[in-house]
Amino acid sequence: MTASRSDTRAGRPPEPPTGRPPEPPTGRSLGRQFGWLWAAYGVSAFGTRLAFDAFALIAILVLDAGPAQVSLLAATGLAVGALVAVPLGPWVEFRRKRPVMVAMDLVRCAALLTVPAAFALGRLGFVQLLVVSVIVGAADITFGAASGAYLKSLVPPQDLLVANSRFEATTWTTTMLGPPLGGAAAGVFGPVLTVLADAVSYLLSAAGIRAIGGSEPRPARAGAPSGLRSGELLDGWRTILASPSLRLLFFNTTLVNGLIMATAPLLAVLMLGELGFAPWQYGLAFALPCAGGLIGSRLARPLVARFGRRRVLLVAGALRVCWLPGLAFIGPGVGGMVLVMSVELGMITCMAVFNPVLVTYRLEQTPADRVVRTLSAWSVTGKATTAAMTGLWGVLAGLVGSRTALAIAGILILATSLLLLRAARPGVLKCATPVA
Repeated sequence: MTASRSDTRAGRPPEPPTGRPPEPPTGRSLGRQFGWLWAAYGVSAFGTRLAFDAFALIAILVLDAGPAQVSLLAATGLAVGALVAVPLGPWVEFRRKRPVMVAMDLVRCAALLTVPAAFALGRLGFVQLLVVSVIVGAADITFGAASGAYLKSLVPPQDLLVANSRFEATTWTTTMLGPPLGGAAAGVFGPVLTVLADAVSYLLSAAGIRAIGGSEPRPARAGAPSGLRSGELLDGWRTILASPSLRLLFFNTTLVNGLIMATAPLLAVLMLGELGFAPWQYGLAFALPCAGGLIGSRLARPLVARFGRRRVLLVAGALRVCWLPGLAFIGPGVGGMVLVMSVELGMITCMAVFNPVLVTYRLEQTPADRVVRTLSAWSVTGKATTAAMTGLWGVLAGLVGSRTALAIAGILILATSLLLLRAARPGVLKCATPVA
């Protein structure tokens, strides 16, 4: 979940000589309202991780889909969902965020419930999985952008890194617990049951967000009519591209995440098909390394306090791409499991340091009246790029094999560090909060 706050810099304490804001204690309370928001995120994140790769498992184990179809399923949901979400960013920007978040939770719940219903009636097909993935993908982007703007109005600027670190830790905790439980449930009851659990988690999340309470003023659009203006569709991208630091981080994270996610369907086919791993083993291989996410999220704040955000962003960002090439060497049995878990542990630890620092930096560099559009543009581009890469790597795997396609992705991801090297130039990555 992204985090944010409306512009309250007038009451912000002066920065120390290092140019970094003072770091609050990790264990401090961020208030009852944040507690409800955090709880809502936790329950929905757990449901999502419980249904880890559920659509891919359904396609492979229930519908007998091959690598190309599995990649198409992942790519279509991302690409079309991102396209649908483009006009929603400007629309959400000038509306109360909490009702939007509740609505997106309910939309995702309703869409996912159609999958077990169709399965029970014997009518579940590949096209339905595509449609549901599109709806959920668009709702994911809209919810994420709205939640970022809402949290920016809820948490003081000096607490943003604390809040983001807590969300990051929650992400990896649920990822550590969800997949093995979901894999076991899928092995015993079938993967459709995990989709039902995911749908219920969104319903509980909506209830948690409703329980936050309090008033939320409707954002005003000064000097403009209430309708959506066509030029606002591109405002998020304009904000990103106008900032040298955000631009480089944007391209870096988009490419890195796209390459990592493009390998996921291929790894699922390779492990569950050619190498003969059971669903619970597949889930376990990605669950245990998430302990690195807890370690990394706990390290983010002390590392920033000691070395500064700029250095942490650059070093952790470079280190997180060094692990993916190892997946090309996965084999069967215990050795293959150990290799996958080692690669994932190293990559996740570095990502868990990088992510909350990036999210906090991005929020600080984004004007308060463009948060939703900027986060939406960032997410739309990321998901569209991931969709394109996932589809491309599905075709590539069909031509050269899954293992070779994994090796190519591993080599290309190393080249993304060149963008971070450009960001390392003096004056590019500035970590002082701008004036809106």
